[in-house]
Amino acid sequence: MSKIVVLGAGAFGISIAIMAAESGHTVTMWSAFESEVESIIRDREHREKLPGVKIPEEISFTSDISCVSGCDMVVIGVPSIFVRNVVKQAAPYITPEMIIVNTSKGLEDGTYLRMSQVIREEISDSPIVILSGPSHAEEVSRRIPTTISAASEDEKAAVTVQDTLSNKSLRIYLNDDVIGCELGGALKNIIALCAGICDGLGYGDNTIAALMTRGITEIARLGVAMGARLDTFFGLTGIGDLIVTCTSLHSRNRRAGTLIGKGVSPDDAVKQVGTVEGYYCCKAAFGLAQKMNVEMPITAELHKVLFEGGDVTKPLRSLMDRPSRHEREMPLK
Repeated sequence: MSKIVVLGAGAFGISIAIMAAESGHTVTMWSAFESEVESIIRDREHREKLPGVKIPEEISFTSDISCVSGCDMVVIGVPSIFVRNVVKQAAPYITPEMIIVNTSKGLEDGTYLRMSQVIREEISDSPIVILSGPSHAEEVSRRIPTTISAASEDEKAAVTVQDTLSNKSLRIYLNDDVIGCELGGALKNIIALCAGICDGLGYGDNTIAALMTRGITEIARLGVAMGARLDTFFGLTGIGDLIVTCTSLHSRNRRAGTLIGKGVSPDDAVKQVGTVEGYYCCKAAFGLAQKMNVEMPITAELHKVLFEGGDVTKPLRSLMDRPSRHEREMPLK
């Protein structure tokens, strides 16, 4: 059995901790907030993020990040904007034989780095495995059948994660396309925000289906330009994650988008919903697309709404009025 530390007591971190504990592993969860640790220990439940989900007594909680010392696997479960800072704090306690498992989905603002690249800048030797796919914590924690991918350049480490965390309700597949898996997981949040906006504006199923289909096309376009494989975007970490995030009421990105479509300002929508990865990722993806000279029209239109004061009713018309072209084109700028 393995000794596992989960950094971040958020919903998905808790769901992974529950899966690991039920498989007999020793699990410790770390939170930067002492009050959060105290309330979870008292209630054995995170009433804000996973109400109704009981957390096994076997899972320990602490606000002391030195708990990483001596573990076999470190799972990073904080929002993407906090990944670098948390990894930097944990780095002194991490040794090369530990496997780093990242569940955060996003791009770093300013650097445009994927999360594995951010982690690698802070931890030079340990193998890094990316867990990604259609996996709302609200369902994983309730043992609803879920499939995700473990992607790594280190096949042995990916197999270890697969063997350690898979169980009767969580099935993990292997993937060696780290770039594709990370970009699919990060960029689908942008499209989910747009799906929510369409919902808030009163558009129908046809519109959202078109958005998702053209959305995965532009995600794949950027991914291929960065060295990913096209077929990755039609698997669990691409279209699979896109479907669940665009259509589920569990999706914070979709909920925030719905508020924006109904006239709430982007900043207020994010404050109401909480962590909205697509909000932060849109800014980074827009800059990355320009840097790579890749056409991402949906992302560009969302950027106008979120960060340029654009009218939320105009992007769809702009997209519908674009020049006609063949469906299978993958144009650069």
